[in-house]
Amino acid sequence: MHLRELGEFGLIDRIKDGALANPDGVIVGIGDDAAVYRPEAGLYQLLTTDMLVESVHFLLDKTTPWQLGYKAIAVNLSDIAAMGGRPRHAVVSVGLPERLPVEFVIDLYAGMKEICREYAVNIVGGDTVSSPSGLVINVAVTGEVSPAGLLTRSGSNPGDLVVVTGTLGDSACGLDLLQTPGWEEHEFAWPLVTAHLTPRPEVDTGLRLAGWGASSADDISDGLASEAHELAKAGGVGIRIYADRIPLSPQLLKASALLKRRPIDYALYGGEDFELVFTIPADKFARIAFKGGLTVVGEVTAREDGVMLVARGAATPLEPRGYNHFR
Repeated sequence: MHLRELGEFGLIDRIKDGALANPDGVIVGIGDDAAVYRPEAGLYQLLTTDMLVESVHFLLDKTTPWQLGYKAIAVNLSDIAAMGGRPRHAVVSVGLPERLPVEFVIDLYAGMKEICREYAVNIVGGDTVSSPSGLVINVAVTGEVSPAGLLTRSGSNPGDLVVVTGTLGDSACGLDLLQTPGWEEHEFAWPLVTAHLTPRPEVDTGLRLAGWGASSADDISDGLASEAHELAKAGGVGIRIYADRIPLSPQLLKASALLKRRPIDYALYGGEDFELVFTIPADKFARIAFKGGLTVVGEVTAREDGVMLVARGAATPLEPRGYNHFR
């Protein structure tokens, strides 16, 4: 069925079922002029938004609509996680080319609803419009955080450790693989492609950061190098990253050899890992009972030291390269 046959309101009727994963506190959801929800008393409200544009953020021939919907929500949940918050509600607006069949849109929202169920997030509204060219998806997510649990990019101090979650560079390498003929033949390629198409936000870790004693945090959306500069600028500090400590997956090492790329470049400059990077005093990090998935990659230094990369014993300035829309 074509979108023009179903119409805007018919489409809304098709996608609103199952939109509430955690209805407690939702007064009015999809179907009115605005959503109404009851925030929890005593908590700060968080709000973030991200836009995905066809041919800029995704290629329709390299992803399924379900994967695209999942990722559109995931990138926003990652922002909430970096602030130490719990995501609560999402508003989704889409610009739809007439060439897209209704089934595509239904699958797109199915991916969104899946990740929303995983993290108890409600889709409470949005907008659907026609787009004269490519597909556009804009998601806004609200979250909640206690005053004591709030984390920002500022707050680090010289002597703090710089810690990351997971492995870095997998997503950017996965994107390169998707554009490499025959990638499907390599078993090591599949986890990397999955990391790019359906990233998993570190919401649970984000909720623990303040309790651990973290002093600042950011999500790794534009590459570790870019995020290190963001933390340094916001905190008025320097940062030193050790190249040999950056966690790289075995799959990334194999794929990098195939693609003839340096694996560390994917980690530093690739982006879209949606892992977390945070700073924390060394004594507080030592008290974390279970450190699985956490890697110390550097340390916070004085502002005048700048942001440096240490490789083979030599320290050189770490350029703030990474994904930048207007560069």
